[in-house]
Amino acid sequence: MSQIHNFNAGPAVLPRPVLEQVQRELLDYQGSGMSVMEMSHRTKVFQAIIDDAELRLRQLLGISDDYAVLFLQGGASLQFSMVPMNLMTADQSADVILTGAWTQKAVKEIKKVGKVRVVASSEADNFTYIPKVTSDQFDPNAAFVAITSNNTIFGTQYREFPNTGSVPLVGDMSSDILCRPIDVNQFGLIYAGAQKNIGPAGVTIVIIRKDLAERAPESIATMLQYRTHIKEGSLYNTIPTFGVYIIGLVLKWIQDLGGLTAIAEINERKAAKLYHAIDHSNGFYKCPVQKDSRSIMNVVYRIQDGNEALEKLFVSQAEAAGFIGIKGHRSVGGLRASIYNALSEESVDALIKFMSDFQEKNS
Repeated sequence: MSQIHNFNAGPAVLPRPVLEQVQRELLDYQGSGMSVMEMSHRTKVFQAIIDDAELRLRQLLGISDDYAVLFLQGGASLQFSMVPMNLMTADQSADVILTGAWTQKAVKEIKKVGKVRVVASSEADNFTYIPKVTSDQFDPNAAFVAITSNNTIFGTQYREFPNTGSVPLVGDMSSDILCRPIDVNQFGLIYAGAQKNIGPAGVTIVIIRKDLAERAPESIATMLQYRTHIKEGSLYNTIPTFGVYIIGLVLKWIQDLGGLTAIAEINERKAAKLYHAIDHSNGFYKCPVQKDSRSIMNVVYRIQDGNEALEKLFVSQAEAAGFIGIKGHRSVGGLRASIYNALSEESVDALIKFMSDFQEKNS
C-alpha cells in the first residue's frame, strides 16, 4: 500500500498504530465475536468502551467531576444552536469574539435565540489575528462568551484564553482540542467535532459544567437538552459507537506518547519548522497571519502574494507527489497544511523539501 502525506483539514489523518489496531479488531473485538460496528450500544462491552474513552479524556484534560463529558452527534454546527438554546433566554445577550467563519456561523444561530454583542473582531483585517481583549470588555450579565479557539480557514489560534470573570466561556475547539494542555476550569462549555484531531467524523465531544445544563428550559426538544444526555450517559439514543471506540484508542495513543505536554512539544516543533520555511523563502511563500496568532494546527500561506496559477500548479504537483489536502479553503484560496496531532514530523519535513524544490524550479 502506498503511503501518502495526509494534510487534510478534516476528516483528517489518524495515528497509524490506531488504524492498525482497528484493523486487527475489526471482525472480532476482544473475543466478543463481533465488530464494534455490530454491537449494541446497550451492551456491557460497549459500556466499557465509552467509559474508557471518557476516563482517558478526563485524565488528559484534568476534567473534574463538576463537568460532564458527552459524546454526541451533529458536529460543531449543531452546537452553534444547542449552546444558545440551553444557556440563554430571549431577553439575554451573548458576547462573541469574532475571529473567522465558524464564529460567524455561531453568531447566526445565537441570534435566533437572543441578542449578540461583538466584543472584538479581526474581520476588517481578513481575520489575520486574534484580537486582544481584557476582562472589563465583557458584559457581566451576558449569558456566555463564545470563541473559536483555532480557525482552520484563516490559520489563527488563541495562545491564551480571555478572562471572562463569572460569565461562562464557551469554546469551539473542533480543530485544536488535545493539541496542548489547557485549563478546562476556564470554560463553562467546550465542544469539538472529533474529525480533525481525535477521531473519525460523526462524534462530537461536549464538556459542560453540570450546573449550566440546568439553565435549559424544559420546552426545548428533549434531544437538544444537555441534561438529557448527562442523565443518560450519552446513551439517550444510538450514538456513533465505532467513532467512540476509535476516539478511545486515539486518547490512549496520546497518553502513551506522554500526554498533552509531550504532544504540544511535537506540535510546536512541526509548526515552527513549517513557518520557518515559509518566512525564509525570500518572499516566495508568505503567511498572512500575524506571528503571535499563528495556528500550530493549520498553516495557511500563499505563493508570491497570491499567484493563483503557481498555487494551482503547486497543488497539482503536490498531489502527484503524495501530499493530500494542501489546497486552501474554497472561500479564501491559497494553500493550507493541516498538521494535526497524528501527522508525523516526517510528513512535515517532506512537505518542506517539496516546497523548497518547487520554489527552486519556479522562481
